[in-house]
Formats: sequence, C-alpha cells, structure tokens
Amino acid sequence: MENSPRYRGVMTENRLAQGDTAPDFTAATDTGTFTLSDLRGKHVILYFYPAAMTPGCTTQACDFRDSLDALNAAGYEVVGISKDSPEKLAQFREQEGLTFTLVSDEDRAIQETYAAWGTKKLYGKEVEGSIRSTVVVDPEGTVELAQYNVKATGHVAKLRRDVGLDAA
Repeated sequence: MENSPRYRGVMTENRLAQGDTAPDFTAATDTGTFTLSDLRGKHVILYFYPAAMTPGCTTQACDFRDSLDALNAAGYEVVGISKDSPEKLAQFREQEGLTFTLVSDEDRAIQETYAAWGTKKLYGKEVEGSIRSTVVVDPEGTVELAQYNVKATGHVAKLRRDVGLDAA
C-alpha cells in the first residue's frame, strides 16, 4: 500500500515531509494578518481543518484550546487554517473561546501548497475538499512533522505524544 498514490482514501502526492522547508505565507485572520516567518524561533503547529463550527472541527479546535497553555509553555504556537472567511472565524473564536490564531484561506492557496486540499473519501465517495492535516514547523522554518488525514477526536493528545510532550 505504501507504493500506492492513495493512503486511507487521501491523495499522497506533493505532501510535505520531515526536513522539507515549510512554505512561507501571509494571509488574513479574523483579527488582521498572519505571516508564518514572523514566528521564526518558535515551533509552530499549523493545523488544517475543513470548516469552522462543524462538530469535528469544533472538537479539534477546543482540544487545541484546552492544551494551549501546555503547548505554549513548551514553545509551540498553534495556528488553525481553513477556507472560512475572517468573519466566520471571528464567530468561531467567540463561540468557542479560542485564543490562538485562525487563518482564512478562502482561495485554498495555503491548503494546496501544504497538500491539505485535494481528493478524499467522504462517506464512501471521492470529493475535493480540505484534508484534516497538521504540520509542525521547527524554529528554523523546517517541517518537523507532517500528518495527513488525522482524526478530529484525540488528535491533539496524539500530536503531543508525537512531538515528545506528555499527553495531558
């Protein structure tokens, strides 16, 4: 299966891998703009999710929110990225008490660059859409970890284990 262009229903071509340079980007947020390279010197968790205020995405965002103090204390910044408008992201932030950066990628350019947009299986059908993914960028701007087709529930605990933090 490793030689197949598909793994668990998601296209694998053009995915980022450990050691790749993380593509820099600047994009709108619900509070202004965000530029990845502004966070050089810190670990950055970029997590891509399909849509604000949906059950799975809310679960995942709240897991990041609830782990944010521990992640920040360990030197990690969290950035959520979706195709939602800045206005919808502001509603999501308000509704769920989110305190990390939410990036609007309405034209999907960031998701496409990070291979977090593409063909996936949804209820047994192939569709184009956001692929729930997480890319951890090290302080020098290099991909430390790239995970694709992650589950919304339990992902933050698994991510914490994968980067060597306790799964509190």
